[in-house]
Amino acid sequence: MPYSDFTIPELKKNFGLSVNEETNLFGHIDETEIPATLADILRRWLPLSLNLNTEKARSALIIAPVLTEFRLLHRDKVSLFSGIEFNVDDTAGLRGRCDYILSRSPEQLTLNAPVCVLVEAENENIVAGIPQCIAEMLAAVKFNESQGSPPFPVYGAVTTGILWRFLKLHENIAYVDSTEYTIYMPMKIFAILTHIVLNDET
Repeated sequence: MPYSDFTIPELKKNFGLSVNEETNLFGHIDETEIPATLADILRRWLPLSLNLNTEKARSALIIAPVLTEFRLLHRDKVSLFSGIEFNVDDTAGLRGRCDYILSRSPEQLTLNAPVCVLVEAENENIVAGIPQCIAEMLAAVKFNESQGSPPFPVYGAVTTGILWRFLKLHENIAYVDSTEYTIYMPMKIFAILTHIVLNDET
């Protein structure tokens, strides 16, 4: 089935997962500076995206610029993919198109491990996007393992553009961050992206 069709009960039953919703995953992460280009984009485009108030506008004017500027800042270490097929395990239903994938590899022509995934929330509903994100993270675990990547935690995020909620998958526990961050905290969001994409963690 497509990633978006999964529910939390199905994920728990099919993959033996437990879900932890009470952990502040990134409260200890210090803010980091964001590129001047991104600060200018947010200053100029954020009001427009709010007034347009559509998923497409928030994707084009907020989410894509944040991820693109992150990739450009770390172009020697990171690649960014959008809207690609990520068919990892058909028998388990781990197949479908991903909104965004960040890879800790500078190669842009092909997807390499390790990866983390980002889901655009539909209808401004972060919670409804969490099962899809967990399913994509399960696929990311299998993908990373298939490429010989060490079994570090896999991370993901669900975002409306305005709100960002991060997740962590490790040893069959899906951690859903107890804190949501807003785009008005771009330095915190950038710091978390740096942590989940570039830092090895056991």
